[in-house]
Amino acid sequence: MGVVNVTPDSFSDGGRWFDTTAAVKHGLALVDEGADLVDVGGESTRPGATRVDEAEELRRVVPVVRGLAAEGVTISVDTMRASVAEQALAAGAALVNDVSGGLADPRMIPVVADAGAPFVVMHWRGFLQGGNVRGVYSDVVTEVVDELRARVEAVVAGGIAADRVVVDPGLGFSKDARHDLELLAHLDRLLGLGRPLLVAASRKRFLGRVLAGPEAAPPPARERDAATAAVSALAAHAGAWAVRVHEVRATADAVRVAHAVAETRAASAGDGAEGAR
Repeated sequence: MGVVNVTPDSFSDGGRWFDTTAAVKHGLALVDEGADLVDVGGESTRPGATRVDEAEELRRVVPVVRGLAAEGVTISVDTMRASVAEQALAAGAALVNDVSGGLADPRMIPVVADAGAPFVVMHWRGFLQGGNVRGVYSDVVTEVVDELRARVEAVVAGGIAADRVVVDPGLGFSKDARHDLELLAHLDRLLGLGRPLLVAASRKRFLGRVLAGPEAAPPPARERDAATAAVSALAAHAGAWAVRVHEVRATADAVRVAHAVAETRAASAGDGAEGAR
């Protein structure tokens, strides 16, 4: 899943693709580099970001979705607003990626259910404005799994088909670096929810902390792509359905290698079983 941020204030690449033409061109470039789908968002969700108003989010997102859909690109729309999801789906988006899991807008679940679209449910504990992080956990893996399970049950009860629900642990959302690493170390627990798993680690703060070590300043977001590719390969090996990334080529290569190793291991195991017979 390649990322197209149609925003001036994204933590990673804000402003680079703010123009509709540039955003569409970038989305097509991500597909050329190996993206299977492109995630278009018009509102930054970085800590402290101010919410954009509805009209502006629609102005940013819908033309880009329409332009990419016209080129045959499979698109997810990254939004917490039902109105944006509804218009993006009408413009050609195939999937809704809501970082609030339908909690920010009570109309979201009915809109997605009526459209029959797949829906990404991310682990979310509220907006990250004004220090509202709420990142206190006794056991982050257990709590995230339990809260995601409850949210999946809620969206299914709201009419979204169970086989169209994707889960996302929400790395970096109300979580510090240790929490993010714990979740990545236990993706099997998240896969135990029985839903496709989206891992969105690209360029996030915890990677900067890992790269810097305990004393140094973290490198800028755009210098974390090699680390992102490493996480992507680990997630693919663990069984993730997709990884959401800003720089696609390195991650696509890393995932391809991870799959090749897994296939070779499976073939070797099959050959061993055949020999035993």
